[in-house]
Amino acid sequence: MTARKSGSRLETEIERCRSECQWDKIPELVRQLSAKLISNDDLGELLLGECKLQTYLKENPLKQGASPRGPRPKLVEVRKHLTAALDRGNLKASHYGKVSLDDMQLVGAPVYRLSMIAEAYATKGLCLEKVPAASPSLSNKNTGSPSSVKSTSDREQEIITCYEKSGDIALLYLQEAEKALSAGIQNRSPKPGPTSQDIELGYFLETGLQRAHVIHFKNGNLTRGVGRFREILRAVESRTTQSLRMTIARQLAEILLRGMCEQSYWSPLEDPPTVSPLDDPTRQGHVLSKNYSLSRRPRVYSGENLFCPQENTEEALLLLLISESMANRDAVLSRIPEHNNDRIISLQSASVVYDLLTIALGRRGQYEMLSECLERAMKFAFEEFHLWYQLALSLMAAGKSARAVKVLKECIRLKPDEPTIPLLAVKLCVGPLHWLDEGESFAKMVIDMGEKAAEFRAKGYLAVGLVYSLKATDASLRSTQEEYQRKALGAFQRAQSLSPTDHLAAFYLALQLAVSRQIPEALGYVRQALQLQGDDVHSLHLLALLLSAQKHYHDALNIIEMALSEYPENFNLLYTKVKLESMCRGPEEALLTCKHMLQIWKSFYNLTNPSDSGRGSSLLDRAITDRRQLNAMTLPDFSDPETVSGSSSSRSGSEQLSPVSPSTISTFSSPLSSPMSSPLSSPSSPVFTFQPLPPPISPSFLCPTPLPPTPTRTRTQSFSTHITLRQLSSTSGLQDANIHGFPYMFSVCSVHATSIAASRVEQALSEVASSLQSSAPKQGPLHPWMTLAQIWLHAAEVYISMSKPAEAAACTQEASNLFPTSHNVLYMRGQIAELRGNMDEAKRWYEEALSINPTHVKSMQRLGLILHQLQRYSLSEKVLRDAVQVNSTAHDVWNSLGEVLQAQGNTAAATECFITALELEASSPILPFTIIPRAL
Repeated sequence: MTARKSGSRLETEIERCRSECQWDKIPELVRQLSAKLISNDDLGELLLGECKLQTYLKENPLKQGASPRGPRPKLVEVRKHLTAALDRGNLKASHYGKVSLDDMQLVGAPVYRLSMIAEAYATKGLCLEKVPAASPSLSNKNTGSPSSVKSTSDREQEIITCYEKSGDIALLYLQEAEKALSAGIQNRSPKPGPTSQDIELGYFLETGLQRAHVIHFKNGNLTRGVGRFREILRAVESRTTQSLRMTIARQLAEILLRGMCEQSYWSPLEDPPTVSPLDDPTRQGHVLSKNYSLSRRPRVYSGENLFCPQENTEEALLLLLISESMANRDAVLSRIPEHNNDRIISLQSASVVYDLLTIALGRRGQYEMLSECLERAMKFAFEEFHLWYQLALSLMAAGKSARAVKVLKECIRLKPDEPTIPLLAVKLCVGPLHWLDEGESFAKMVIDMGEKAAEFRAKGYLAVGLVYSLKATDASLRSTQEEYQRKALGAFQRAQSLSPTDHLAAFYLALQLAVSRQIPEALGYVRQALQLQGDDVHSLHLLALLLSAQKHYHDALNIIEMALSEYPENFNLLYTKVKLESMCRGPEEALLTCKHMLQIWKSFYNLTNPSDSGRGSSLLDRAITDRRQLNAMTLPDFSDPETVSGSSSSRSGSEQLSPVSPSTISTFSSPLSSPMSSPLSSPSSPVFTFQPLPPPISPSFLCPTPLPPTPTRTRTQSFSTHITLRQLSSTSGLQDANIHGFPYMFSVCSVHATSIAASRVEQALSEVASSLQSSAPKQGPLHPWMTLAQIWLHAAEVYISMSKPAEAAACTQEASNLFPTSHNVLYMRGQIAELRGNMDEAKRWYEEALSINPTHVKSMQRLGLILHQLQRYSLSEKVLRDAVQVNSTAHDVWNSLGEVLQAQGNTAAATECFITALELEASSPILPFTIIPRAL
């Protein structure tokens, strides 16, 4: 009796070790069991054979399609133990025929027996796949029925059933094994048992879990494959299956992203459709469905508050975020040689997850979230170019330009011979950041690559030309401007010679010539650009401005209308159209265009104007009734090229800013040495040398080729999305930019250093003033509201031209409600005050505008004229000379300066100013050429 009790205890201990895979303890327990038992039993031989077999498989894991070669002495020992048990005669061969795998009970079965049953089903499935379809009796489920040849469909169904049963039972086994360990069963042994990480799936269990969905996909049954994925993922997780779950989640996410659309998607909690467009249409009549049941199934997650995805992208994103969390948690960071293979595998797995995250989040435009995910990957991205490059691109798309440049520098270090990386850095530096020195260094990197850069070398010259062009606009000294303009023209000509079929090289060369007021030469190159790319919106816009500079306003308006037929949502074109219509068709037509712009703004951004309450709404209603609807207008800075307002704010009429003293104005740039200095870009001035121009082309080039559909707000245009204006503030990171082909705010050009500082002050003032406003706060990005404010100011300018100060004041107030401290709004208030004859008030508004932006040329010009009327000639001359120093091509400033000098009796200098004004006016466009964005 004592021996029997002792044997029972040992058998229990052996069963526990088998369930916990502690095979090293089995031989000692078998020895003790053999000593306790009275009769010599076959159990010991079977246990020793199993123990040595499992130990061998652990040391030499099976692999698909690979079989170990050469002598295997350990397997010989296993064979001896199993043969010894059979040779005793206690185990009859007839007993095997009575064993039915389907009849084995799962309820109450020991943990290790579940593993054996799962492996048996997996082995059966493997055998059925290997044996030819015509082979009898093997696939008859051992039921004793006569052998028969089954149809292909039934055979496939049986194979899949074996694998699915194996996978379900394997999940059940792993759950029960972990549950047994957590319950403290291992504490019965003298030494602590192994942790659950030591439980390995093994070849057969892993095959059972992964083979079924592979067959489904191979047979074209995508619906059942996705369903099988979901069944495995819904099962309660165990530590052993974490790596497998990450792999399955990633594979399912890839299928959802690449192989399933919203119409064919069904919820994970719903039954799959019987007929699905996902499945192979040639096998619709042979769909393999689940036709088995188990007495005990693995536990699944359940509850009332579980999140359930409602569309394919949502489910894919959920799966990828789970996979990303697991990949980050299990990342191998050690760089010692022993862990090199594990680290490479970990990195490859994580890279696949992040690539799929890029697809999923990119579809939704969630670049901010994508950049945050990729930042988490940086801990194991040392010297890994792909992840660094993905992070840089996501930061660019998220608008984090400064950080993107820093990451691109690391990418350049990793791949110094790749020209596209510094070109991306140049794009950011000359665009939203306005880091011109850094942009120049990046562009020269591409040029210095020489032949390694191949076709990108021309892009390098194009980039350095853009940098020089922007530096010329920023320069305050005329000599510096001329030097940078020469360099820009030379770089653009070099780019065109390297890539004569690139329309951008011809376009930017034409634009630089236009800025330098060499109109005939610019016309030749812009026609060449349109021959190369007939639907380029910026080339068409430049052509219209050049025609307006030659005073062909009707032809320019026809070009703008033709371009708008292809790009109806391009606000830059609409701004120019307002100006041309005021000139050609009268202000009433321009106001109708302003109304159309407002309608476009509302449909484009789908936002609610915070000023659409009270007086603003009534103003719009009145405008509708009298053909003066002005709802949605965005104004590019319709002022001088050098005027910039970073944050485009306006101020409300109730706010009173302290006026600027004359001493403040005197801090502007130094006056010109003489008003008779030759203008920077006189049409007759032979400052630049050019290559031979192409012959004029026929007017047929004005008929562009068919264009792509009009862009929507969710589509990003690769080369039409230009960031041209400057940084809005140091805190918000917003920039004056050209998004989807329209300018970002109150500026259309580059800025001086003083203007950048002014823009930051203006942003801070705008934020403080906005906090005191009673209107609704502006939510989200500021550029839609900046665009709306620009539209109101355009309408105000049209009303001023109609001598209607009340309507102009109402429109200006609407812009002021959006941005209370914009220098453009202050300038417009000064214009209205002048229209009403209140010169003192107008002077105060202009001084306040200059306190925000000291280089606003139009405010300087109007202030100089008022000072002239007040007979303060010396101060008026000082202000106007500063304005000419800022923008030497402003003909109205030269004319005003001539009037002041004439009033002072300096007729010779006044004559030179009037002549310069006439020469510049002859080539002055309806809007500054710099309204066209200059960016890669």
